[in-house]
This record gives sequence, C-alpha cells and structure tokens, in this order.
Amino acid sequence: MTIPIIAAVAGAVLIILQAILMILVGMHRIRNRVNLGTGDDPALERKIHGNLAENAALFIVVLALAEMTVVPNDVVRIIAAVFITGRILHAIALSTIAGSHGAETGKIFPILRAIGALTTFGSFIALGGYLLAGIF
Repeated sequence: MTIPIIAAVAGAVLIILQAILMILVGMHRIRNRVNLGTGDDPALERKIHGNLAENAALFIVVLALAEMTVVPNDVVRIIAAVFITGRILHAIALSTIAGSHGAETGKIFPILRAIGALTTFGSFIALGGYLLAGIF
C-alpha cells in the first residue's frame, strides 16, 4: 500500500492554518471578553476557523484515498494545492467584516471569499469525480 504523502503534507498545512485561526479567534475572544457564543460580536459570527474545520477533514480523508488508489499523483497535488489556496483566501476574506458581512469597504474581501468557496467546491467535485472515474 502506498503511503499518502501528498495528503499528509496537505493535512499538515491545513492543521497549521487551523491552529493559527484558532489562536486569532481565541485572542479576539479574550480581548473582547466573550467566552462562549458570539456575544453580539459580528467578528465572532464569521466562523473563521469553524468553516475550515467543516471542509478540511473530509477533503484530507478523500485526498488520501485518491492518492492511495487510482488518481494520478500530479492530479492529487494540483487538487490539494487548489484546495489549500482556496482555504487560505477564504480565511483571509473572513478575517474582515467586509469579507464576512459584505460591508462596502474592502471590496476585494468578498471576491476572495467567493474564490475560496468556489475553489473548495471545485476541489471537492474534481477529487470525487477523479476518484469515481478511476474506480469505475
């Protein structure tokens, strides 16, 4: 059995990103004295690290399956790079009120959020499609 090195590297990058985002959210909570929930703080409504957690785990599991089975490694690398890039752009966008709530200032942030969401969706479809096509 092949060890899924690409998935391991992608997982390592994503878990470091997750840790950074958790620290940023934790610092914001401490600074604003919000222990649980959002405390009516729009910054805490953004789910900056929760959104990554919702998507990254499933992606890494399926990426490893693809790498260990029928999907060519170059394809696995490209899909992993696109996914990671998209998640970074999405995190940057959600780090601002403009990106998360559509404020009029900082129009680049909603664009980064859209790119991040689309690359995540595209990565899921491409990965699932390649895996299914290779198996059947």
